[in-house]
Amino acid sequence: MMNKSIAFLLFAAASLPMNAQKAWSLRQCCDYAVEHNITVKQYENQRHQRELQLSTARNSRLPDLSASAGQNFSFGRGLTAENTYTNTNTSSTSFSLGTSIPLFTGFQIPNNIRLNELNLEAATQDLEKARNDIRMQVAQAYVQILYDLELSDVAHRQISIDSAQVARLQALLDVGKVSEVELAQQKATLAQSQLTATQADNNLQLALLSMTQLLELESPDGFMVERPQVATPTAEPIGITPDDIYAEALAIKPEIQAQQLRLRSTDNNIKIAQAGLYPQLSFSAGLGSNYYKTSGFPAETFSKQIKNNFSQYLGFSLNIPIFNRFQTRNNIRAAKLERNSQQLQLDNTKKTLYKEIQQVYYNLVADNSKLRSSNQARESSETAFLLTQAKYEQGKATLTEFNEAKNNYLKAESELTQSRYEYLYQQALILFYRGQELSL
Repeated sequence: MMNKSIAFLLFAAASLPMNAQKAWSLRQCCDYAVEHNITVKQYENQRHQRELQLSTARNSRLPDLSASAGQNFSFGRGLTAENTYTNTNTSSTSFSLGTSIPLFTGFQIPNNIRLNELNLEAATQDLEKARNDIRMQVAQAYVQILYDLELSDVAHRQISIDSAQVARLQALLDVGKVSEVELAQQKATLAQSQLTATQADNNLQLALLSMTQLLELESPDGFMVERPQVATPTAEPIGITPDDIYAEALAIKPEIQAQQLRLRSTDNNIKIAQAGLYPQLSFSAGLGSNYYKTSGFPAETFSKQIKNNFSQYLGFSLNIPIFNRFQTRNNIRAAKLERNSQQLQLDNTKKTLYKEIQQVYYNLVADNSKLRSSNQARESSETAFLLTQAKYEQGKATLTEFNEAKNNYLKAESELTQSRYEYLYQQALILFYRGQELSL
């Protein structure tokens, strides 16, 4: 009878939040967080900036085109055609249209384009890394909610057991078979169970608050996560080493890809700096005209002067570097130092990734053992509780022994719950490092 009551209460506690509140799956939480997270949006803006920089670099191959117009007035003494000085006023109007095309820049333009292409690819990987980071945070918060839900259920099940015992002792007290001391003792135990349940419910609410903050929701009111239908996993050998996981992660993790792309871009930076050693050749062309008038002297009409003074030009410009105070030399050296720094950054990122994988792997190993032990402890404590309960109902065990067996059983259930979700989370992280989607 007692076991049926516990099962019913567990079912009710598990089903009520699902019916009364909106339930989010882990996938929905991850997708929503990725879409609304401010940090992710900042990385998206950085990627758009890289796209614009790449567009600018590609357009540097195109010719430019500019137009100008000028109007000048001059007052005062000036030399006349008769070689005398007199006070005169002059005005002039000019128009011009010109273009220039870079023909050879020491390979600076193609290397700059390639540099910006690599920077765009690196920014794309940075964006994916930011998305992965928020996914991992959401998954951790999701598992914490599931764990707190289970603890809340256990705490409320304890209240149901203690309440049943209080009712049973009250009935026995009415017929004089137990003392008021035993009833008072059980009521104190019930009060402690209610306090534990309150604390468990508060922890659950805080976990829900943390999740809604990650999702950028205004309030945790009405928010709840889905309880995935997962059985208690069986502790078994992992079957893979940290080195195996690391080898797979190197080829797919965006943080590694981003640093490798930046390392490749430093080679283009060196080539851009070396462009200062080469001559620069450009082509220019243009056309123009002007109008000029001096006061006191006859002048042709504006339209006629513009027509008669119309001119065109074509030109080539060659700039040969000879000595620029070692600026080019130092630019090349600085670019090579930047490459060395980027290589160190890549090595550090690889080491950080390997440490993370090691941590997750050995956490999984530890949780594997803990899960096995917790499962055994739970089975043993359940058996002990059921035996003690039967003895207590037959008057062969004291109330203290019954409560001790009950507490041990519920504690073992809590530890098994914790072990299960810790194991599932670490297992999900292992698969995530191997390129799979986060799921429980």
